Amino acid sequence: MTRSRFLYLLSGIPLCAENCLIRSLASSQECIKKQFFTFNSTTNYENPSTPLSSFHRSIHANLEQSQVLIRDDDQNPEILIYKTIEDTEKICRLLSKNPISSIESLLDNASIEVSPALVLEVLKRLSNAGVLALSFFRWAEKQKGFMYSTESYNALIESLGKIKQFNMMWNLVSDMKRKRLLTKETFALISRRYARARRVKEAIDTFEKMEKFGLKIESSDFNRLIDTLSKSRQVQSAQDVFDKMKNRRFVPDIKSYTILLEGWGQEKNLLKLDEVYREMKDDGFEPDVITYGILINAYCKAKKYDIAIDLFNKMEAKNCPPNPHIFCTLINGLGSEKRLSEALEFFELSKARGFVPEAPTYNAVVGAYCWSMRMDDTYRMVDDEKMWDCEEGCEPTVSTYEIIVRMFCNMDRVDRAINIWDQMKAKGILPGMHMFSTLINSLCHENKLDMACKYFEEMLDVGIRPSAALFSNLKQALLDKGKKDTAVLLAKKIDKLRKTPFVV
Repeated sequence: MTRSRFLYLLSGIPLCAENCLIRSLASSQECIKKQFFTFNSTTNYENPSTPLSSFHRSIHANLEQSQVLIRDDDQNPEILIYKTIEDTEKICRLLSKNPISSIESLLDNASIEVSPALVLEVLKRLSNAGVLALSFFRWAEKQKGFMYSTESYNALIESLGKIKQFNMMWNLVSDMKRKRLLTKETFALISRRYARARRVKEAIDTFEKMEKFGLKIESSDFNRLIDTLSKSRQVQSAQDVFDKMKNRRFVPDIKSYTILLEGWGQEKNLLKLDEVYREMKDDGFEPDVITYGILINAYCKAKKYDIAIDLFNKMEAKNCPPNPHIFCTLINGLGSEKRLSEALEFFELSKARGFVPEAPTYNAVVGAYCWSMRMDDTYRMVDDEKMWDCEEGCEPTVSTYEIIVRMFCNMDRVDRAINIWDQMKAKGILPGMHMFSTLINSLCHENKLDMACKYFEEMLDVGIRPSAALFSNLKQALLDKGKKDTAVLLAKKIDKLRKTPFVV
Protein backbone atom coordinates (compact mmCIF):
# COMPACT_ATOMS: atom_id res chain seq x y z
CA MET A 1 0.00 0.00 0.00
CA THR A 2 1.49 3.35 -1.02
CA ARG A 3 1.66 6.26 1.42
CA SER A 4 -0.83 8.41 -0.50
CA ARG A 5 -3.23 5.49 -0.73
CA PHE A 6 -3.23 4.76 3.01
CA LEU A 7 -3.67 8.46 3.73
CA TYR A 8 -6.69 8.49 1.49
CA LEU A 9 -8.15 5.54 3.35
CA LEU A 10 -7.60 7.37 6.63
CA SER A 11 -9.62 10.30 5.36
CA GLY A 12 -12.71 8.09 5.33
CA ILE A 13 -14.27 6.72 2.18
CA PRO A 14 -17.56 8.54 1.58
CA LEU A 15 -20.41 6.03 1.55
CA CYS A 16 -23.09 8.29 0.26
CA ALA A 17 -23.18 9.02 -3.55
CA GLU A 18 -25.32 12.16 -3.21
CA ASN A 19 -22.41 14.37 -4.18
CA CYS A 20 -19.12 13.91 -5.97
CA LEU A 21 -16.84 15.68 -3.53
CA ILE A 22 -14.05 13.61 -1.99
CA ARG A 23 -12.10 14.07 1.20
CA SER A 24 -8.34 14.30 0.83
CA LEU A 25 -5.14 14.56 2.86
CA ALA A 26 -1.65 15.76 2.03
CA SER A 27 0.54 12.79 1.20
CA SER A 28 3.80 14.30 2.47
CA GLN A 29 5.29 12.48 5.46
CA GLU A 30 6.69 15.73 6.86
CA CYS A 31 3.23 17.35 6.60
CA ILE A 32 1.74 14.48 8.61
CA LYS A 33 4.40 14.74 11.32
CA LYS A 34 3.83 18.48 11.69
CA GLN A 35 0.15 17.83 12.44
CA PHE A 36 0.92 15.85 15.59
CA PHE A 37 1.23 17.85 18.78
CA THR A 38 0.74 17.29 22.47
CA PHE A 39 -2.58 18.96 23.17
CA ASN A 40 -5.16 21.20 21.54
CA SER A 41 -7.48 23.21 23.71
CA THR A 42 -10.15 23.42 21.00
CA THR A 43 -10.69 19.67 20.81
CA ASN A 44 -14.03 18.62 22.29
CA TYR A 45 -13.69 15.42 24.27
CA GLU A 46 -14.53 13.78 27.54
CA ASN A 47 -12.36 11.15 29.19
CA PRO A 48 -10.12 12.43 31.97
CA SER A 49 -8.12 9.22 32.28
CA THR A 50 -6.69 8.93 28.77
CA PRO A 51 -3.61 10.99 27.74
CA LEU A 52 -3.93 12.15 24.15
CA SER A 53 -2.37 14.20 21.48
CA SER A 54 -4.36 15.57 18.55
CA PHE A 55 -4.02 14.84 14.91
CA HIS A 56 -5.87 17.39 12.78
CA ARG A 57 -6.88 16.96 9.20
CA SER A 58 -8.82 19.13 6.80
CA ILE A 59 -11.93 17.72 5.21
CA HIS A 60 -12.88 19.27 1.86
CA ALA A 61 -16.64 19.04 2.31
CA ASN A 62 -19.50 21.45 2.82
CA LEU A 63 -19.21 23.54 5.99
CA GLU A 64 -17.47 20.91 8.07
CA GLN A 65 -14.11 20.09 9.57
CA SER A 66 -13.09 17.04 11.49
CA GLN A 67 -10.45 16.11 14.03
CA VAL A 68 -8.93 12.70 14.53
CA LEU A 69 -7.33 11.98 17.87
CA ILE A 70 -4.31 9.71 18.15
CA ARG A 71 -3.02 8.25 21.41
CA ASP A 72 0.11 9.85 22.75
CA ASP A 73 2.67 7.08 23.24
CA ASP A 74 6.09 6.12 21.98
CA GLN A 75 4.92 4.47 18.76
CA ASN A 76 5.69 5.87 15.34
CA PRO A 77 2.70 7.99 14.20
CA GLU A 78 2.61 6.27 10.80
CA ILE A 79 2.46 2.86 12.49
CA LEU A 80 -0.53 4.08 14.52
CA ILE A 81 -2.21 5.30 11.35
CA TYR A 82 -1.63 1.99 9.57
CA LYS A 83 -2.98 0.10 12.57
CA THR A 84 -6.08 2.31 12.66
CA ILE A 85 -6.74 1.55 9.00
CA GLU A 86 -6.23 -2.19 9.44
CA ASP A 87 -8.43 -2.40 12.55
CA THR A 88 -11.12 -0.28 10.89
CA GLU A 89 -11.29 -2.64 7.91
CA LYS A 90 -11.25 -5.67 10.22
CA ILE A 91 -14.17 -4.33 12.28
CA CYS A 92 -16.20 -3.40 9.20
CA ARG A 93 -15.73 -6.88 7.74
CA LEU A 94 -16.88 -8.45 11.00
CA LEU A 95 -19.92 -6.21 11.26
CA SER A 96 -21.00 -6.62 7.64
CA LYS A 97 -20.79 -10.41 7.63
CA ASN A 98 -22.41 -11.31 10.95
CA PRO A 99 -25.81 -10.78 12.60
CA ILE A 100 -26.22 -7.85 14.96
CA SER A 101 -26.93 -10.12 17.93
CA SER A 102 -23.39 -11.55 17.81
CA ILE A 103 -21.51 -8.29 17.33
CA GLU A 104 -20.47 -7.74 20.94
CA SER A 105 -18.93 -11.19 21.41
CA LEU A 106 -17.20 -11.01 18.02
CA LEU A 107 -15.63 -7.67 18.84
CA ASP A 108 -14.65 -8.83 22.33
CA ASN A 109 -12.72 -11.71 20.76
CA ALA A 110 -11.17 -9.67 17.96
CA SER A 111 -8.24 -8.37 20.05
CA ILE A 112 -8.79 -4.79 18.94
CA GLU A 113 -7.33 -1.87 20.85
CA VAL A 114 -9.89 0.94 20.91
CA SER A 115 -8.77 4.52 20.29
CA PRO A 116 -10.64 7.75 19.44
CA ALA A 117 -9.23 7.61 15.89
CA LEU A 118 -10.46 4.04 15.40
CA VAL A 119 -13.95 4.79 16.72
CA LEU A 120 -14.33 7.81 14.44
CA GLU A 121 -13.12 6.01 11.32
CA VAL A 122 -15.37 2.99 11.91
CA LEU A 123 -18.40 5.23 12.46
CA LYS A 124 -17.65 7.05 9.20
CA ARG A 125 -17.38 3.76 7.35
CA LEU A 126 -20.74 2.73 8.85
CA SER A 127 -22.39 5.97 7.76
CA ASN A 128 -25.00 4.01 5.77
CA ALA A 129 -25.61 1.41 8.48
CA GLY A 130 -27.06 3.17 11.51
CA VAL A 131 -27.97 0.01 13.45
CA LEU A 132 -24.44 -1.34 13.14
CA ALA A 133 -22.96 2.07 13.96
CA LEU A 134 -24.92 2.34 17.20
CA SER A 135 -24.12 -1.25 18.19
CA PHE A 136 -20.41 -0.61 17.60
CA PHE A 137 -20.52 2.68 19.54
CA ARG A 138 -22.19 1.08 22.55
CA TRP A 139 -19.57 -1.69 22.54
CA ALA A 140 -16.68 0.74 22.10
CA GLU A 141 -17.68 3.03 24.98
CA LYS A 142 -17.17 0.13 27.40
CA GLN A 143 -13.60 -0.43 26.24
CA LYS A 144 -10.34 0.90 27.60
CA GLY A 145 -9.03 3.73 25.43
CA PHE A 146 -12.49 5.01 24.44
CA MET A 147 -13.09 8.75 24.65
CA TYR A 148 -16.32 10.65 23.98
CA SER A 149 -15.86 13.38 21.38
CA THR A 150 -18.02 15.75 19.38
CA GLU A 151 -16.78 14.18 16.16
CA SER A 152 -17.73 10.61 17.08
CA TYR A 153 -21.15 11.67 18.37
CA ASN A 154 -21.78 13.62 15.16
CA ALA A 155 -20.74 10.66 13.01
CA LEU A 156 -23.19 8.44 14.91
CA ILE A 157 -25.98 11.03 14.65
CA GLU A 158 -25.38 11.22 10.90
CA SER A 159 -25.76 7.46 10.45
CA LEU A 160 -28.86 7.30 12.67
CA GLY A 161 -30.39 10.20 10.78
CA LYS A 162 -30.15 8.27 7.55
CA ILE A 163 -32.53 5.66 9.00
CA LYS A 164 -34.75 8.36 10.55
CA GLN A 165 -34.05 7.50 14.18
CA PHE A 166 -34.80 11.06 15.27
CA ASN A 167 -35.70 10.29 18.89
CA MET A 168 -32.39 8.49 19.38
CA MET A 169 -30.60 11.44 17.78
CA TRP A 170 -32.11 13.84 20.34
CA ASN A 171 -31.17 11.45 23.15
CA LEU A 172 -27.57 11.71 21.93
CA VAL A 173 -27.89 15.52 21.87
CA SER A 174 -28.86 15.41 25.54
CA ASP A 175 -25.82 13.24 26.25
CA MET A 176 -23.61 15.71 24.39
CA LYS A 177 -25.02 18.64 26.35
CA ARG A 178 -24.28 16.91 29.66
CA LYS A 179 -20.74 16.22 28.49
CA ARG A 180 -20.35 19.76 27.07
CA LEU A 181 -19.64 18.40 23.59
CA LEU A 182 -22.51 20.11 21.77
CA THR A 183 -21.68 22.31 18.75
CA LYS A 184 -23.58 24.01 15.93
CA GLU A 185 -22.45 21.24 13.60
CA THR A 186 -24.59 18.78 15.54
CA PHE A 187 -27.74 20.86 14.94
CA ALA A 188 -26.80 21.29 11.29
CA LEU A 189 -26.59 17.49 10.90
CA ILE A 190 -30.01 17.01 12.48
CA SER A 191 -31.58 19.80 10.40
CA ARG A 192 -30.19 18.19 7.26
CA ARG A 193 -31.64 14.80 8.14
CA TYR A 194 -35.07 16.31 8.83
CA ALA A 195 -34.94 18.25 5.57
CA ARG A 196 -34.04 15.18 3.57
CA ALA A 197 -36.96 13.39 5.19
CA ARG A 198 -39.13 16.28 3.92
CA ARG A 199 -39.87 17.42 7.44
CA VAL A 200 -39.15 21.08 6.80
CA LYS A 201 -40.83 22.42 9.93
CA GLU A 202 -38.69 20.18 12.15
CA ALA A 203 -35.57 21.21 10.22
CA ILE A 204 -36.28 24.89 10.90
CA ASP A 205 -37.27 24.17 14.52
CA THR A 206 -33.92 22.43 15.03
CA PHE A 207 -32.18 25.58 13.78
CA GLU A 208 -34.18 27.71 16.24
CA LYS A 209 -33.41 25.32 19.13
CA MET A 210 -29.73 26.23 19.03
CA GLU A 211 -30.35 29.30 21.17
CA LYS A 212 -32.20 27.21 23.77
CA PHE A 213 -29.05 25.11 24.08
CA GLY A 214 -26.93 28.21 24.61
CA LEU A 215 -25.55 28.63 21.07
CA LYS A 216 -25.71 32.07 19.46
CA ILE A 217 -27.24 32.21 15.96
CA GLU A 218 -25.12 34.16 13.46
CA SER A 219 -25.37 35.05 9.76
CA SER A 220 -23.35 31.97 8.80
CA ASP A 221 -25.98 29.83 10.53
CA PHE A 222 -28.75 31.35 8.41
CA ASN A 223 -26.71 30.51 5.33
CA ARG A 224 -26.27 26.98 6.56
CA LEU A 225 -30.03 26.61 7.10
CA ILE A 226 -30.99 27.75 3.60
CA ASP A 227 -28.16 25.59 2.23
CA THR A 228 -29.52 22.58 4.11
CA LEU A 229 -33.04 23.13 2.79
CA SER A 230 -31.83 23.84 -0.72
CA LYS A 231 -29.63 20.76 -0.94
CA SER A 232 -32.52 18.65 0.35
CA ARG A 233 -34.65 19.62 -2.66
CA GLN A 234 -36.64 22.07 -0.55
CA VAL A 235 -35.52 25.10 -2.54
CA GLN A 236 -38.82 26.95 -2.31
CA SER A 237 -38.69 26.58 1.48
CA ALA A 238 -35.12 27.91 1.43
CA GLN A 239 -36.27 30.86 -0.68
CA ASP A 240 -39.16 31.51 1.74
CA VAL A 241 -36.79 31.51 4.74
CA PHE A 242 -34.45 33.86 2.87
CA ASP A 243 -37.25 36.27 1.93
CA LYS A 244 -38.72 36.22 5.44
CA MET A 245 -35.45 36.76 7.30
CA LYS A 246 -33.54 38.96 4.84
CA ASN A 247 -32.61 42.31 6.42
CA ARG A 248 -34.73 41.40 9.45
CA ARG A 249 -32.74 38.71 11.19
CA PHE A 250 -29.67 38.61 8.95
CA VAL A 251 -27.96 40.52 6.15
CA PRO A 252 -27.30 38.29 3.13
CA ASP A 253 -23.86 38.03 1.55
CA ILE A 254 -22.76 36.60 -1.79
CA LYS A 255 -22.79 33.10 -0.28
CA SER A 256 -26.51 33.48 0.55
CA TYR A 257 -27.25 34.15 -3.10
CA THR A 258 -25.01 31.42 -4.47
CA ILE A 259 -26.81 28.90 -2.25
CA LEU A 260 -30.15 29.85 -3.82
CA LEU A 261 -28.62 29.94 -7.31
CA GLU A 262 -27.35 26.41 -6.81
CA GLY A 263 -30.73 25.23 -5.51
CA TRP A 264 -32.73 26.61 -8.42
CA GLY A 265 -30.09 25.29 -10.80
CA GLN A 266 -30.51 21.80 -9.37
CA GLU A 267 -34.25 22.16 -9.90
CA LYS A 268 -33.56 23.22 -13.52
CA ASN A 269 -35.65 26.31 -12.84
CA LEU A 270 -33.71 28.76 -14.99
CA LEU A 271 -36.37 31.47 -14.54
CA LYS A 272 -35.90 31.52 -10.74
CA LEU A 273 -32.15 31.22 -11.25
CA ASP A 274 -32.18 34.38 -13.34
CA GLU A 275 -34.36 36.22 -10.77
CA VAL A 276 -31.96 35.47 -7.92
CA TYR A 277 -28.96 36.35 -10.11
CA ARG A 278 -30.47 39.76 -10.91
CA GLU A 279 -31.30 40.37 -7.23
CA MET A 280 -27.73 39.49 -6.31
CA LYS A 281 -26.31 42.00 -8.80
CA ASP A 282 -28.83 44.65 -7.71
CA ASP A 283 -27.51 44.23 -4.16
CA GLY A 284 -24.01 45.01 -5.42
CA PHE A 285 -22.49 41.52 -5.66
CA GLU A 286 -20.50 40.57 -8.78
CA PRO A 287 -20.17 36.91 -9.81
CA ASP A 288 -17.01 35.14 -8.67
CA VAL A 289 -15.60 31.73 -9.61
CA ILE A 290 -18.11 30.00 -7.30
CA THR A 291 -21.04 31.83 -8.91
CA TYR A 292 -19.82 30.98 -12.41
CA GLY A 293 -19.39 27.36 -11.37
CA ILE A 294 -22.97 27.20 -10.13
CA LEU A 295 -24.32 28.82 -13.31
CA ILE A 296 -22.31 26.46 -15.53
CA ASN A 297 -23.56 23.48 -13.52
CA ALA A 298 -27.15 24.72 -13.81
CA TYR A 299 -26.97 24.97 -17.59
CA CYS A 300 -25.26 21.60 -17.86
CA LYS A 301 -28.00 20.07 -15.74
CA ALA A 302 -30.59 21.64 -18.05
CA LYS A 303 -28.63 20.14 -21.00
CA LYS A 304 -27.79 23.59 -22.35
CA TYR A 305 -24.13 22.72 -22.82
CA ASP A 306 -23.34 25.36 -25.41
CA ILE A 307 -24.48 28.10 -22.99
CA ALA A 308 -22.34 26.48 -20.27
CA ILE A 309 -19.28 26.53 -22.55
CA ASP A 310 -20.04 30.17 -23.44
CA LEU A 311 -20.08 31.04 -19.70
CA PHE A 312 -16.75 29.26 -19.33
CA ASN A 313 -15.28 31.42 -22.10
CA LYS A 314 -16.78 34.60 -20.58
CA MET A 315 -15.31 34.01 -17.15
CA GLU A 316 -11.89 33.47 -18.69
CA ALA A 317 -12.27 36.69 -20.69
CA LYS A 318 -13.00 38.48 -17.37
CA ASN A 319 -9.78 37.06 -15.94
CA CYS A 320 -11.69 34.80 -13.56
CA PRO A 321 -9.78 31.48 -13.76
CA PRO A 322 -11.96 28.32 -13.59
CA ASN A 323 -11.41 25.90 -10.72
CA PRO A 324 -11.25 22.06 -10.86
CA HIS A 325 -14.96 21.81 -10.02
CA ILE A 326 -15.91 23.72 -13.18
CA PHE A 327 -13.77 21.44 -15.35
CA CYS A 328 -15.31 18.41 -13.63
CA THR A 329 -18.83 19.75 -14.27
CA LEU A 330 -18.18 20.23 -17.98
CA ILE A 331 -16.52 16.81 -18.33
CA ASN A 332 -19.47 15.21 -16.56
CA GLY A 333 -22.11 17.05 -18.58
CA LEU A 334 -20.52 16.68 -22.00
CA GLY A 335 -19.71 13.05 -21.26
CA SER A 336 -23.34 12.27 -20.38
CA GLU A 337 -24.36 13.79 -23.72
CA LYS A 338 -21.89 11.46 -25.47
CA ARG A 339 -19.77 14.44 -26.51
CA LEU A 340 -16.74 12.42 -25.45
CA SER A 341 -14.08 14.26 -27.45
CA GLU A 342 -15.09 17.62 -25.93
CA ALA A 343 -15.19 16.11 -22.43
CA LEU A 344 -11.67 14.75 -22.88
CA GLU A 345 -10.51 18.13 -24.20
CA PHE A 346 -11.61 19.78 -20.95
CA PHE A 347 -9.91 16.98 -19.00
CA GLU A 348 -6.63 17.67 -20.79
CA LEU A 349 -7.12 21.44 -20.42
CA SER A 350 -7.58 21.07 -16.65
CA LYS A 351 -4.29 19.20 -16.42
CA ALA A 352 -2.59 21.80 -18.63
CA ARG A 353 -3.74 24.47 -16.16
CA GLY A 354 -1.82 22.69 -13.43
CA PHE A 355 -4.70 20.94 -11.65
CA VAL A 356 -3.86 17.48 -10.33
CA PRO A 357 -6.94 15.33 -11.06
CA GLU A 358 -8.81 14.08 -8.02
CA ALA A 359 -11.42 11.35 -7.63
CA PRO A 360 -14.44 13.45 -8.78
CA THR A 361 -12.65 14.34 -12.02
CA TYR A 362 -11.64 10.73 -12.66
CA ASN A 363 -15.22 9.66 -11.88
CA ALA A 364 -16.45 12.14 -14.50
CA VAL A 365 -14.08 10.72 -17.10
CA VAL A 366 -15.08 7.16 -16.16
CA GLY A 367 -18.73 8.20 -16.61
CA ALA A 368 -17.94 9.81 -19.98
CA TYR A 369 -16.39 6.57 -21.23
CA CYS A 370 -19.38 4.61 -19.88
CA TRP A 371 -21.92 6.82 -21.67
CA SER A 372 -20.03 6.30 -24.94
CA MET A 373 -19.85 2.55 -24.27
CA ARG A 374 -16.06 2.64 -24.17
CA MET A 375 -15.91 0.01 -21.42
CA ASP A 376 -12.31 -1.02 -22.15
CA ASP A 377 -11.23 2.56 -21.44
CA THR A 378 -13.40 2.52 -18.31
CA TYR A 379 -11.66 -0.59 -16.96
CA ARG A 380 -8.29 0.87 -17.89
CA MET A 381 -8.95 3.95 -15.78
CA VAL A 382 -10.27 2.07 -12.76
CA ASP A 383 -7.43 -0.49 -12.80
CA ASP A 384 -4.61 1.97 -13.47
CA GLU A 385 -3.13 2.43 -9.99
CA LYS A 386 -0.62 5.02 -11.23
CA MET A 387 -3.48 7.17 -12.47
CA TRP A 388 -5.30 7.16 -9.11
CA ASP A 389 -2.17 7.30 -6.98
CA CYS A 390 -1.77 11.03 -7.62
CA GLU A 391 -0.10 13.68 -5.50
CA GLU A 392 -3.20 14.52 -3.45
CA GLY A 393 -3.90 10.87 -2.67
CA CYS A 394 -7.08 9.37 -4.10
CA GLU A 395 -8.45 6.11 -5.37
CA PRO A 396 -11.76 4.79 -6.76
CA THR A 397 -14.67 5.56 -4.43
CA VAL A 398 -18.15 4.14 -4.01
CA SER A 399 -19.26 6.75 -6.58
CA THR A 400 -16.79 5.35 -9.13
CA TYR A 401 -18.15 1.84 -8.75
CA GLU A 402 -21.76 3.03 -8.65
CA ILE A 403 -21.31 4.69 -12.06
CA ILE A 404 -20.07 1.44 -13.60
CA VAL A 405 -22.61 -0.81 -11.83
CA ARG A 406 -25.47 1.45 -12.94
CA MET A 407 -24.19 1.50 -16.51
CA PHE A 408 -23.95 -2.31 -16.69
CA CYS A 409 -27.41 -2.64 -15.16
CA ASN A 410 -28.80 -0.26 -17.78
CA MET A 411 -27.13 -2.41 -20.44
CA ASP A 412 -28.83 -5.53 -18.96
CA ARG A 413 -25.40 -6.91 -18.07
CA VAL A 414 -26.07 -7.53 -14.40
CA ASP A 415 -23.41 -10.27 -14.39
CA ARG A 416 -20.75 -7.66 -15.16
CA ALA A 417 -22.29 -5.36 -12.56
CA ILE A 418 -21.91 -8.07 -9.89
CA ASN A 419 -18.24 -8.55 -10.85
CA ILE A 420 -17.63 -4.84 -10.26
CA TRP A 421 -19.65 -5.04 -7.02
CA ASP A 422 -17.43 -7.87 -5.77
CA GLN A 423 -14.26 -5.93 -6.64
CA MET A 424 -15.59 -2.97 -4.68
CA LYS A 425 -16.45 -5.07 -1.61
CA ALA A 426 -13.01 -6.72 -1.73
CA LYS A 427 -11.49 -3.26 -1.30
CA GLY A 428 -13.55 -2.65 1.83
CA ILE A 429 -15.91 -0.14 0.18
CA LEU A 430 -19.49 -0.62 1.36
CA PRO A 431 -22.46 0.12 -0.94
CA GLY A 432 -25.27 2.47 0.04
CA MET A 433 -29.02 2.18 -0.37
CA HIS A 434 -29.12 3.61 -3.91
CA MET A 435 -26.51 1.16 -5.14
CA PHE A 436 -28.35 -1.79 -3.55
CA SER A 437 -31.56 -0.58 -5.21
CA THR A 438 -29.95 -0.40 -8.66
CA LEU A 439 -28.60 -3.95 -8.45
CA ILE A 440 -31.71 -5.51 -6.87
CA ASN A 441 -34.08 -3.90 -9.37
CA SER A 442 -31.91 -5.13 -12.24
CA LEU A 443 -31.89 -8.67 -10.85
CA CYS A 444 -35.69 -8.52 -10.59
CA HIS A 445 -35.86 -7.32 -14.21
CA GLU A 446 -33.79 -10.34 -15.29
CA ASN A 447 -35.91 -12.69 -13.11
CA LYS A 448 -32.91 -13.62 -10.97
CA LEU A 449 -35.01 -13.48 -7.84
CA ASP A 450 -32.86 -15.69 -5.61
CA MET A 451 -29.93 -13.32 -6.11
CA ALA A 452 -32.18 -10.29 -5.71
CA CYS A 453 -33.33 -11.65 -2.34
CA LYS A 454 -29.73 -12.37 -1.34
CA TYR A 455 -28.66 -8.76 -1.88
CA PHE A 456 -31.90 -7.49 -0.33
CA GLU A 457 -31.19 -9.47 2.84
CA GLU A 458 -27.59 -8.27 2.84
CA MET A 459 -28.91 -4.71 2.79
CA LEU A 460 -31.19 -5.43 5.75
CA ASP A 461 -28.36 -7.15 7.64
CA VAL A 462 -26.24 -3.99 7.59
CA GLY A 463 -29.18 -1.93 8.85
CA ILE A 464 -30.18 -0.19 5.60
CA ARG A 465 -33.93 0.19 5.27
CA PRO A 466 -35.20 -0.30 1.72
CA SER A 467 -37.34 2.31 0.03
CA ALA A 468 -41.02 1.47 -0.37
CA ALA A 469 -40.58 1.41 -4.16
CA LEU A 470 -37.74 -1.11 -3.98
CA PHE A 471 -39.59 -3.58 -1.76
CA SER A 472 -42.78 -3.13 -3.77
CA ASN A 473 -40.90 -4.05 -6.95
CA LEU A 474 -39.25 -7.10 -5.38
CA LYS A 475 -42.46 -8.24 -3.68
CA GLN A 476 -44.43 -8.05 -6.92
CA ALA A 477 -41.74 -10.02 -8.77
CA LEU A 478 -41.86 -12.71 -6.08
CA LEU A 479 -45.67 -12.86 -6.13
CA ASP A 480 -45.66 -13.15 -9.94
CA LYS A 481 -43.44 -16.23 -9.59
CA GLY A 482 -45.58 -17.77 -6.84
CA LYS A 483 -43.09 -17.03 -4.07
CA LYS A 484 -45.50 -15.52 -1.60
CA ASP A 485 -43.76 -17.15 1.38
CA THR A 486 -40.48 -15.43 0.51
CA ALA A 487 -42.22 -12.07 0.15
CA VAL A 488 -43.87 -12.51 3.56
CA LEU A 489 -40.55 -13.52 5.14
CA LEU A 490 -38.81 -10.41 3.77
CA ALA A 491 -41.68 -8.22 4.96
CA LYS A 492 -41.23 -9.64 8.47
CA LYS A 493 -37.48 -8.91 8.34
CA ILE A 494 -38.18 -5.31 7.33
CA ASP A 495 -40.66 -4.97 10.18
CA LYS A 496 -38.10 -6.44 12.59
CA LEU A 497 -35.51 -3.92 11.40
CA ARG A 498 -37.96 -1.07 11.98
CA LYS A 499 -38.58 -2.34 15.50
CA THR A 500 -34.93 -3.07 16.29
CA PRO A 501 -34.41 -1.83 19.85
CA PHE A 502 -31.68 0.79 20.11
CA VAL A 503 -29.51 0.46 23.19
CA VAL A 504 -29.67 3.71 25.14
